[in-house]
Amino acid sequence: MQSKPPSDRGLAQWLEQIGEAAPEAVRTALVERVAHPDQQDAAAKATLDLLVDLEVDQETLLAALVEVLLDSEQMAALVSSLGPQPAQDKGNLQTLLNGLLEARRVWELWQQKNSHTSAEGLRRLLLVLVRDLRVVFILLARQLVQLRELAHSDPELQRSAAQLTADIHAPLANRLGIWQLKWELEDWTFRFLQPQTYRRVAKLLGSRRNDREAYIRDVIAQLGAALEKSGIHGEIAGRPKHIFSIWKKMQRKGVDFEQVYDVRAVRIMVPDIPTCYAALGVVHGLWSYIPGEFDDYIASPKGNDYRSLHTAVIGPGGTSLEVQIRTPEMHQHAEMGVAAHWRYKEGGGGDASFERKVAWMRQLLEHREDSDDSALLAGFSTDVLEDRVYVLTPKGQVVDMARGATVLDFAYQIHTDVGHRCRGAKINGRIVPLTHQPGTGDRIEILTHKQPSPRRDWLNQQQGYLRTARARTKVRNWFNRLDFEQNVRDGKEIVDRELSRLALSAGGLETLLPRLHANSVDELYAQVALGDLSPAQIARVAHEAIAPPKSEIPALKPQARSAERSKDAVVIDGVGNLLVSMAQCCHPVPGDRISGFITRGRGVRVHRADCGSLAALASRHPERVIEVQWGTAGGQRFEVRVRVEAYDRQGLLRDVGAVLAAAQISVLQLNSSAAKDGSATVEIDLAVNDFAQLSDLLGRLRALPNVIDAQRLG
Repeated sequence: MQSKPPSDRGLAQWLEQIGEAAPEAVRTALVERVAHPDQQDAAAKATLDLLVDLEVDQETLLAALVEVLLDSEQMAALVSSLGPQPAQDKGNLQTLLNGLLEARRVWELWQQKNSHTSAEGLRRLLLVLVRDLRVVFILLARQLVQLRELAHSDPELQRSAAQLTADIHAPLANRLGIWQLKWELEDWTFRFLQPQTYRRVAKLLGSRRNDREAYIRDVIAQLGAALEKSGIHGEIAGRPKHIFSIWKKMQRKGVDFEQVYDVRAVRIMVPDIPTCYAALGVVHGLWSYIPGEFDDYIASPKGNDYRSLHTAVIGPGGTSLEVQIRTPEMHQHAEMGVAAHWRYKEGGGGDASFERKVAWMRQLLEHREDSDDSALLAGFSTDVLEDRVYVLTPKGQVVDMARGATVLDFAYQIHTDVGHRCRGAKINGRIVPLTHQPGTGDRIEILTHKQPSPRRDWLNQQQGYLRTARARTKVRNWFNRLDFEQNVRDGKEIVDRELSRLALSAGGLETLLPRLHANSVDELYAQVALGDLSPAQIARVAHEAIAPPKSEIPALKPQARSAERSKDAVVIDGVGNLLVSMAQCCHPVPGDRISGFITRGRGVRVHRADCGSLAALASRHPERVIEVQWGTAGGQRFEVRVRVEAYDRQGLLRDVGAVLAAAQISVLQLNSSAAKDGSATVEIDLAVNDFAQLSDLLGRLRALPNVIDAQRLG
């Protein structure tokens, strides 16, 4: 903790106090600069005053002096003179100066590009900040000082600075819970952006100040006596009123000034959490509480870890009053936020929880759902936030990507050759599949082959390797340059494998060419190999070609588990009223070609026409094979078995279940097993409506991360 020096202390005295442990280059640069005073000296002292109130370490104060007093060229030269940044020491002065320099460069780039890329520039800046949270403290304090300096400046300059503060600094202070800075940043922003409204609320707040102060003194006296009577020892004080928060509450609740409860507010500080609730009981016993105005932020802290009890009561004289109850620790965090917990050992050693806190900061920046604490993102362009993420290269460069893009997309974005040679990727040092979608702040390392070797299945969108059209075009162009005959061979292998999964025959593809816009089967295969045509499209068209018209394909009533008769499920030529059941070996569904086999005493068993068991039965009893077709019964489901093969991972079964639920498919049975080599197999008995639903399901399952294959059994 730094002791706050007198306000008239000069920068030389400041530097003498905090510069003893500074590297020689830093101390020399600052001494030379302080020896030549200019208009920035006052800003530097004001910034240091704010940071001392946050109880930051000496390195942060030194870095703040560098930030305010040195220009970009001087700062870059200073950072360069310190040599390479230590890889392991996360909390030293050099790390902090590097973060400030990078933040400054981002600001300058953003200012050059101005409004056209403002949201991108601001987002990149935030990503830079999270590498060392002390950068945030310095920039927030620096911005507040600049706003104070603009109090009598040109209105256009005021509006520009205020809008930037509203978009970045005030929401960030709120998200970090640094109330000491947040309230003043917001009030200055409000004053510059809406000067008339600001003056009106300020006038209302000041018009009866003496009456309110007398009222608060009376409240403190009554409340203090009641707490003492209950054996509760605590401190009671009036709570400062902030113009912007009062106006915001008036707008949010649609009430006038006198109806805003925290215009008159007190805060009770007690030693521990149980006493907080005991004090709450005293408050509610003394005055009637206002329904709907109680918030327990101790049991349910805000997203920035703010904790306190809030209640509103009808106080003395029938006037509304807000009461906050908290412990000293809660109050320290409420006023100083994450700064209250951010400490560094003398000599530059980092706090042991550094990485955890940085990860927490990143979580805060990505948070969307908490309505009270989503202000950080409120000022940004929604479309940019929704469809862009910002990641880091191993050298720390920031790369923006489309949201949902994979690490393989990232490789192609870095360079086409990197994508062609990609064989794997690491996220933050951990190996991930090529289908992994990185998030903002992730550090990505691409593992490469010596020679280019892209794979054709990267073009299959269901596999999920590539999400951006640009990357797919690069892969497609690679294969376009290969020999046409090789494309045909590769495409045929892909199509045969897909048709085999769905138990369809590859024969008769010539008849499908007009519907698939191909001039020959070879051209069709080549289109599949190049990714212009998906194997699922061919399978769907092939199935439609061999299936009866849709009006004749009902949902057949299954008889696999019962002996009920099915009058309209299957039509048997020339015969009626026979017991019909679905074969368990192949599980036919509407849309499959089917044949019937007359069993002994169990009616007609319906098989798929290509069923191996049916072929064996027909070879022994050809006279029992009869022609059948799907009837007109509707609304039923059919049993089918599916196998999913995957690289085992946490959450695999959960994701499979989510796909089944989304498709509204009933699960009859599910078995899973894991092998020593890290693979996993999931077999599922399902009830589906028809072939189309089954085909769609298999496609969704194959698109899941780590899934190798999903196919129909039988």
